[in-house]
Amino acid sequence: MRLLVVEDEPDLLAGLVRALRKQGYSVDTAPDGEEGLYKARDTNYDAIVLDVMLPRLDGWELLARLRETKATPVLMLTARDRSADRVRGLDAGADDYLVKPFDTPELLARLRALIRRTAGQTRTTLDIGEVQINTAARTVTSAGRPVTLTAREYVLLEYLALHRGDVVTRTELYEHLFDESETTLSNIIDVHVFNLRRKMGQDFIVTRRGHGYCIE
Repeated sequence: MRLLVVEDEPDLLAGLVRALRKQGYSVDTAPDGEEGLYKARDTNYDAIVLDVMLPRLDGWELLARLRETKATPVLMLTARDRSADRVRGLDAGADDYLVKPFDTPELLARLRALIRRTAGQTRTTLDIGEVQINTAARTVTSAGRPVTLTAREYVLLEYLALHRGDVVTRTELYEHLFDESETTLSNIIDVHVFNLRRKMGQDFIVTRRGHGYCIE
């Protein structure tokens, strides 16, 4: 899953990026509202973490302009704990609202919930035959036995599972798994799919030649 964090406090931004990448997310960043709006419009992120008080363009205005064209899930961050500010953020199109200072586990849980709801999934478990994916614990079992995956393999599997029945192109997978700072081999998606099939079964992920991959 690929996220955008728009935050002008360098220490907080660095801490968020570390925590999110540790969870397997790909993370792009923007230190001000104008750059944040450009990236939010230019890339299809799975979610955006957006600070309210930003230089050049504040979070309210960024959100308003983004909502003219895109419905990307947005979690707003602010130091203001007034009810009126929370109402303003939600009415402006934010999907969730978190007051600083916050606990990182809560932020991670809220992001997971946003991504699930966007995919039309309200439960924390995805059941596909004998395979169960727990999106809260980020664990996978097959026929009751745990399956050990790397962080990137898990994210790829979760993305395909959330879009079950849809053919997902290699380009879409690449854009959602890797951030702007990463340079990777052109066949890296195929490598991850090969490893997942080795662990999950050869028929678990179906190849639609010329189109992409699908969990049926």
